[in-house]
Amino acid sequence: MEDLKDFGEPSEFWQYFYEITKIPRCSTHEDKIREYIREEAEKLGYQTEIDAIKNLVVRIPSSRDSGGNKIGVVLQSHMDMVCEKNENIHHDFSIDPLKLKTIEIDNEKWLTAEGTTLGADNGVGIAYQLAIMKKIHDGSLNFDDLDLDLFFTVDEERGLSGASQMDKNLISGKYLLNLDSEEDDRFTIGCAGGRVFRAEVNCEKKLISNPNLRAVKISISGLFGGHSGTDINKNRGNALKILTEIIWKLNSNFNILLNSLEGGNLTNAIPREAHAIFFIEQSQKNELETFLEDLIPKIKILYEGTDSNLNISIYLLKDFTDKTTFSKDFQNKLVDLFYLMPNGPISLHPTSVGLVHTSLNFAVVHTLENKIEFKVSTRSLTQYDKDTLFEKLKLLLKTSGLDINIEIITLYPSWPPIFDSKLTEISKQVYKNTFNEDVIIQAIHAGLECAFFSHYYPDMEMISLGPDVLGGHSPDERLNIRSVSKIWKFLLALLKNLA
Repeated sequence: MEDLKDFGEPSEFWQYFYEITKIPRCSTHEDKIREYIREEAEKLGYQTEIDAIKNLVVRIPSSRDSGGNKIGVVLQSHMDMVCEKNENIHHDFSIDPLKLKTIEIDNEKWLTAEGTTLGADNGVGIAYQLAIMKKIHDGSLNFDDLDLDLFFTVDEERGLSGASQMDKNLISGKYLLNLDSEEDDRFTIGCAGGRVFRAEVNCEKKLISNPNLRAVKISISGLFGGHSGTDINKNRGNALKILTEIIWKLNSNFNILLNSLEGGNLTNAIPREAHAIFFIEQSQKNELETFLEDLIPKIKILYEGTDSNLNISIYLLKDFTDKTTFSKDFQNKLVDLFYLMPNGPISLHPTSVGLVHTSLNFAVVHTLENKIEFKVSTRSLTQYDKDTLFEKLKLLLKTSGLDINIEIITLYPSWPPIFDSKLTEISKQVYKNTFNEDVIIQAIHAGLECAFFSHYYPDMEMISLGPDVLGGHSPDERLNIRSVSKIWKFLLALLKNLA
C-alpha cells in the first residue's frame, strides 16, 4: 500500500487511523482501543473519565479564562467495529491487524481491507477526534470559547448499549456532533428506532438408518450484503431468504429430510452467506438436480445489477457423519415459517421520497442440538409502526404451530428530526460558505446513538456527519480518501463558527 503521507491532510488523521486498524475492537471487545485513546489523551495532559459501561470521555477545556462565554460541544464516535470477513479469508479479529490496500474506482482513490471489514465505521470518527486533540495540544488549532468533550462509546454495532446505558453525567454541552455518517454531501438529523429479537424453536432430532439416503449441502454465497438499515431498500439478496425459498420448494416437491440450516452473523448486516444440509434418496438425486437447474436461473435474474455474483451451489457430502434430521412435521412448519418471514422494506415514508419508514431484516439462523435459533431486526421511524410490525411477527410465529420462545435483545428509540434547529442552520451555512454548494439534510433508516442522546439531553442540538464510506458492515467496506479531507475542512470551519 502507498505511504499514508500521500493521502493528504490532515496527516494526523491518517496516522491515527492506521494505528486504529491494528487494534482489535469487535463489539464488546473495546478494551484495547479504549486504553489506546486514554493513553494518548493523558500523554497530552487531558483529563479522561470512564463510566460503568466503559464509555470514555476526554475533556479539552476552553483556553479562555473562566469569565468567557464558553460553549460546550461534544464530538462523538463509537469504538467498536463490525467484524465481518469472507468465508475463504483466514483472519482472527482478536489478534490480527487489518490488511489495508488502496483501490481506484471512477478516478477516486479508496482505502479498503483485504477480505474483511475496514472499520471506517467508526474508525474515521475516532481518528478525527484524536487528530483534533493532538492539533489543539500542539497549538495548530484553537477554539477559544469551546469546551470540548471527546466522547467514545462502546458496543454501538451490536445494540447501541454504550449509548443506552451511559452515565448521563458523563457529557454536557449545547451541541453534539456525531461522526458516524457515511456521505460527505449530507447531514443526518434524525433516524429510525429499532427492535431486535431472538427466537428459540424447541425441537427434537431423530437418527436415520436408511442406507439409500445421501447427505446434500446447498450453499448461498457471493452476495453483496450491507447495512440492514441504510441498504435495506437496494434489492440486495438476503442469503437466508434465498436459501429458505429454495428449501421450501424442495420440501414441496421431494421427500427431503432436513438436518440443519445456518446463515447470517449480525443483526445489523444483511446475510451474505447461508447453507442447509438435508438427506434425499439416491434415486431422487438426478431429478432434484434437474429441478434446481431450472430454478436457480429464475432466482438469479431477480438480483441482476445488485448481486450479479450470487452463487447457489449444491453437492453431495460423502463423509457427513451427523445422521440426524428433524421430524417431518417440525420440518414442514419451520420451512413454512421461514418462507413466509417478511424481509426488506415494509413501508416508505409518506412525504420523504425514497426514505424507508419501516423494515425488517431476517438476520441470523443457527441449528443447535435441540433447538433452532433465529434473530430478526426491525426498524421504524415511529414507535407505533415498530410495535405494529412486532405484533404481526408474534402472530406469525404463533400461527406456525411451533414451540417458540422470544427474547428482546435490543430496543432503541427513534431520533425525531428537527429541520430548523440552530445547529442545522449553522451547519448548512458553513457548508455553503466552504464548498459553494448546498448540503442535503436528511433523516435515515439506520439506528444512530443520537436516538438515545436526544432522549437523555432534550435541549442538546445534534447532527451527524462523516466522509464517504461504502459497503459498510461487509468486506467490501471502503473509505474515500479525498472525502476525509473534505469533512475535516468542514468540521474545523463548523467548530470555529460555533466558537
